[in-house]
Amino acid sequence: MPFDPNILLYTPIALILIVLIWVIRMEIRLNRLLKGKNAKTLEDTILVIDRQLKDTQTFESEMEKYLTSVEERLRQSAQAVATVRFNAFVGTGEGGKQSFATAIINEHGDGVVFSSIYSRERVGAFSKPIEKFASEYELSKEEKESVTKAKALLKPKNP
Repeated sequence: MPFDPNILLYTPIALILIVLIWVIRMEIRLNRLLKGKNAKTLEDTILVIDRQLKDTQTFESEMEKYLTSVEERLRQSAQAVATVRFNAFVGTGEGGKQSFATAIINEHGDGVVFSSIYSRERVGAFSKPIEKFASEYELSKEEKESVTKAKALLKPKNP
């Protein structure tokens, strides 16, 4: 088997090219690892990442507190409104369906029922407080129906 002298020339050149490509690739990866403002060493990069992590954790904590307060306020706000229209004077034919009862409640069942009795001569307006879907004042059939409809509009809580 004859020995080719060119192999002695080309082998070191190929090895030098492979090592050069490998060094360039490692330099690119190292620069990517150390990227950022003024990061000269790996320690600087780790310190920047640590500071950013602490800032993120502080932000997350503040957002959790804020969202908890928003949820509490939302629970107290009106979340269901239902209106029942009716004829208060069915026997006389007066009024049509101009009378109404409207319930406005939150998820705890607290709120108010507004009702209005309409006739040609006058209009009477009433409001009754609601606690836990009931009132200490006697509710008319229509007022009870409006509370029931409003209660049905509330979305069930997620388990």
